[in-house]
Amino acid sequence: MAAALSSSFPFLIFARFSACLVALLVVIWPLHFKDSFISHSPLQEDHIYAVMHPLLMVIGFILISGEAILVHKWLPGSRNLKKLVHLCLQGVALACGIFGIWTKFEGQEGIVANFYSLHSWMGVVCIILFGAQWLFGFMSFWHRGEVRTTRLKVLPWHVFVGLYTYGLAVVTAETGLLEKLTFLQTLGNLSRRCPETALVNALGLGLALLSSVVIVAALTPTHPTLFQLKNNVVVAF
Repeated sequence: MAAALSSSFPFLIFARFSACLVALLVVIWPLHFKDSFISHSPLQEDHIYAVMHPLLMVIGFILISGEAILVHKWLPGSRNLKKLVHLCLQGVALACGIFGIWTKFEGQEGIVANFYSLHSWMGVVCIILFGAQWLFGFMSFWHRGEVRTTRLKVLPWHVFVGLYTYGLAVVTAETGLLEKLTFLQTLGNLSRRCPETALVNALGLGLALLSSVVIVAALTPTHPTLFQLKNNVVVAF
């Protein structure tokens, strides 16, 4: 475990730093620039939904799912414990993603009015893929009825689809930030050069940085220790 951790340690530290930076920026945005999240609807719920959407989708969905991806790199203990923590974190991320989409579609304008942009289409596709991946992972890796050979065959596809879905979630968030800025600037509520524009651009760069570090850390090969050798077969953490 120590050897595996040492090879991924710099990436894990950088990933945590990037995640904290992204979380800080996405919290400051609706708190400091409240006017951009005040809707024309007289209902207070619409304002709450507008604020909760980026918080849930970035912090609840992207950051937590990224942490779940890295569980196998830093968490000590048995494989079953790591798989359980990974599964639980991904379940929390999935719940946040579903609720985040619900807050966007629950507003006064309804589902049809909000389901028009590339961002909204990608968001729904991403949640569907994420939900299918979570269910597939549960059935293939946590269900004890699965034979080991089947799990080993499915593992590369599970990793690929998981990283692809995570990357798709980040790209979807980037399109959402661009859509928000374009909408505000078109209405004349926001200039091209102002603190809020700089903050949103920094948030987009932070997400791009975070995703790259998480993916590199997840794909970094680990060096097996003596405790990982059993019958001359490497049991990778």
